[in-house]
Amino acid sequence: MINATKKWIFLKISGVLLIPLMTWFIINFIAIYDQDYFTLVNFFTDTLSKLLFCVFVINAYFFSALSISEVFEDYIKNDQIKSVANRLLYTSAVVIPLITIILLSRL
Repeated sequence: MINATKKWIFLKISGVLLIPLMTWFIINFIAIYDQDYFTLVNFFTDTLSKLLFCVFVINAYFFSALSISEVFEDYIKNDQIKSVANRLLYTSAVVIPLITIILLSRL
């Protein structure tokens, strides 16, 4: 299978998975928005909430990295700059969710 086809399929799958996760997050965010600190901590200490939020963050960064890399492919003509931009993008798409998960696991 062609690399561009794989990216397209992963982009569509992650986009479809992002819809229910974003809906879940928005509903819960509205529910805990005006609550106190302990309600927020209780939300993130719940195992199911923690798991769903981690999956949401990983999927969101995966989706955004794939989307932005397509922009790099289309608009950056210099292959070296494109390669560096993609490496920085993919590195941040791994590091930022990893830091989020590590910090959530401490709760």
